[in-house]
Amino acid sequence: MKKVLALLLVFCISLFANEFVKEESSAFAASSNQEDVSIPTANTPNIPKNLYLNYLKYPKHIYKNQRFEIEVKALITRSNFDSIKTEFSDDINMTPLNAEESWVKSSDNRNTYINKFYFKAYEENFKMPKITVFLYDGDNLVEARSLEPLEMTFSEIAKGDERFSNVIAKNLTLLGSKSKQYTNKEALTILDINAFESNLEDFYLKGIEDQGFTVIEDEYPNQHIIYYAVIPIHKKNIIFDYYNTDKKRLEKIEVPVVFTEELVSTQTDLNPNNSSFEFYKKIIVAVLAMFFLILFIWKRKYYILILFLIFTIVFVFSAIPNKTVRLKANSVIYILPTKNSTIFKKVPSDMIVEDMKERSGFIKIMFKSGENNFIGWVKKEDVIKN
Repeated sequence: MKKVLALLLVFCISLFANEFVKEESSAFAASSNQEDVSIPTANTPNIPKNLYLNYLKYPKHIYKNQRFEIEVKALITRSNFDSIKTEFSDDINMTPLNAEESWVKSSDNRNTYINKFYFKAYEENFKMPKITVFLYDGDNLVEARSLEPLEMTFSEIAKGDERFSNVIAKNLTLLGSKSKQYTNKEALTILDINAFESNLEDFYLKGIEDQGFTVIEDEYPNQHIIYYAVIPIHKKNIIFDYYNTDKKRLEKIEVPVVFTEELVSTQTDLNPNNSSFEFYKKIIVAVLAMFFLILFIWKRKYYILILFLIFTIVFVFSAIPNKTVRLKANSVIYILPTKNSTIFKKVPSDMIVEDMKERSGFIKIMFKSGENNFIGWVKKEDVIKN
């Protein structure tokens, strides 16, 4: 009888234990589905799950070349790790712009870490990447989980719009502009622009051949650029559009072209070697040299010979072409030889220019752009002598 009671007791304990295990397993699965949409990676160690991932913030619709944000949360319930690394895979026509961004511990939960990643999609047939998070203890991988790619819709803005500047932003502000005469036929306009949650690095003015960035400051979500454009001198304004993501419409920005008193250095003498003043100066010096030569032959006075030699030397030096130097890649050309002068061109690669003179740590150069020659100033350290 005692044996029968003992067997009955063992059976009951086993039955309740199985029910308890089932309830625990079911509760864990429910928690996982609610908190996490992740899956283990192929190389995940066979250990209990202590890393849960989910998306906190992401757009449902994006535009071509738009810079957008995805916010990811990692709940880590283990203590034996000292670094978190992220990997992006299987993406198509999509670029993570800050793939190495560090995870930040949440202030309201010591086990929660947050990261914000920025992306751009270039074509309609894009695919978001799978995001995999790795926990390391020194060099040892202790756990890894993945978030499956997000699904988003895609569209392109302002196809064929000649005023669209390629910028998609929550807000764009023109801080100021400055225009100056550049040549007899062209003006130089400088734009100072701020934008928020934008792709300001893609800014471009259609229909203008000579344009570019002189300054790009990217502390996303805030961006700041200084941009130059060489336009016809008769142009009264520059008009461009950007797409406002808050208002979901194109916003027009109009920049009046108003000339300031400060002109491009030596604008009346943009090419001194070819200017009428320089030409007549050489003619006068040559005529005086010939005059004193004839006078010396007639009078035979040595002081006349000295004057002849002086004017001859001046003529020879004025006729010698300027020496050439090489500008370093990414050098900046200024309008005037001062630190606060307006920047109007940035040299993308090494360029040969004429060295005209030096002043206050700057070198005056002449460079060719298209069929025209222009004058500017560069810092002495940006010049490599040939």
